[in-house]
Amino acid sequence: MKYTFSPELQAKTEEISRMLFPHIDITRVKCFISEGSSTRRTIARCHTIGKLMQKTIGVPAHYGIEFISKTFNRLPEEEKTKVIIHELMHIPQAFGGGFRHHDFVCEKNVDLFHKTYLAKTGQSQVTKKWFQI
Repeated sequence: MKYTFSPELQAKTEEISRMLFPHIDITRVKCFISEGSSTRRTIARCHTIGKLMQKTIGVPAHYGIEFISKTFNRLPEEEKTKVIIHELMHIPQAFGGGFRHHDFVCEKNVDLFHKTYLAKTGQSQVTKKWFQI
């Protein structure tokens, strides 16, 4: 696996976070593109270190968002935005190193946040539904 910091994805993630997720300390979230993953269906992943390791090394929570190049790069821009929203939704209000699970981070809620993002940026929604079979 090769991980490369992505300034472009970092900037987009920071913009979305400021508008939708003010509880996120974006200085402790970094975005990377990965190459060489053997996964077939995963588009992106959110990573962190557990609380015990945070305490052991004396650091607060940090999150890394990994965008898997072979799947993420093929998406239309609107879907890429939804993926970023999805990954940011995994970061809980406490910002303590935990995760919100897919009972909250679901398509319905991603779509709601996406609509809010479009409204705040003055974009109209011309979404085509992408079904996964």
